[in-house]
Amino acid sequence: MQQQSLLKNNFYDIRNIYLTVAISVGYLLLSILLVGFKTDQLVLIFIFNALFYISRGTRKFILGFSIFIVYWILFDYMKAFPNYLFNNVHIEDLYDLERKTFGVNYHGAILTPNEYWKINSTPFLDVLTGFFYLMWVPVPLAFATYLFFKNKEQFVRFSLTFVWVNLLGFVVYYAFPAAPPWYVQEHGFGFVAKTAGNTAGLARFDHYFGITLFNGIYSKGSNVFAAMPSLHSSYPVIVVYYGLKNHLGKINIFFLTVMLGIWFSAIYTSHHYTLDVLAGLTCALLGIISFNLLMRYTKLKQLVAKMVAAIGK
Repeated sequence: MQQQSLLKNNFYDIRNIYLTVAISVGYLLLSILLVGFKTDQLVLIFIFNALFYISRGTRKFILGFSIFIVYWILFDYMKAFPNYLFNNVHIEDLYDLERKTFGVNYHGAILTPNEYWKINSTPFLDVLTGFFYLMWVPVPLAFATYLFFKNKEQFVRFSLTFVWVNLLGFVVYYAFPAAPPWYVQEHGFGFVAKTAGNTAGLARFDHYFGITLFNGIYSKGSNVFAAMPSLHSSYPVIVVYYGLKNHLGKINIFFLTVMLGIWFSAIYTSHHYTLDVLAGLTCALLGIISFNLLMRYTKLKQLVAKMVAAIGK
């Protein structure tokens, strides 16, 4: 009885309470300063604190998934530091390279693949690509949840690889600001600062079902001029790699299908050029390879072991 009371007291340690309060308040204040107040911030704070204090199991779960929370916060904060303030935005040169490299001859005119599919869109492809594009977050998170309960070391490695690939992508965003295809379709080759996000071809999915799903998503976009690399195209590559690494059998066929579907959808809906998708693939491969090298030749392996111990049984 005394031992159970001691364990309970340790679970609600005053230092943990001070720490979680400090993190929650600090995050809220910094968010208000950088990107303004949003109810999403309160929801995130509530979920984190609730899971941290409900039970030991939920605490380990939210601590493990804090890796993804950190990524989301960094992505959100990019709004405060638009990449076009640091380097010139590539618009016409990127369009010309796409047209020259992957151009489609359509009735005597050379079109980019985005332009071709915009003219030749169909309701079937509108719906199919919309569903594929909705998978770019749920599939990696569902896979991460599976790994959390099945193999915590693989979960930590997958999560860190995911964040590492994003960080590499963020570096390219600021070094090489790039406009998406829909920007050229809407605004031409001139640069317009503070351009709002756009659902582009995904608007046809919303229209088909009479909803505003993608409109709601893209109205919260962090940076319009962050089309290259397509991190939407990077995420399924990471999932496929760890799926194969963990010998998931037929599930990997689903992962491969999602990967190819997201790649096609990115182009079909005019959210990315083929060049962006290839850059996303390259970013994922470089991230995976470099992460494995860091695991082998640096102290990252010890950090992973500590993280596994923190969320383990």
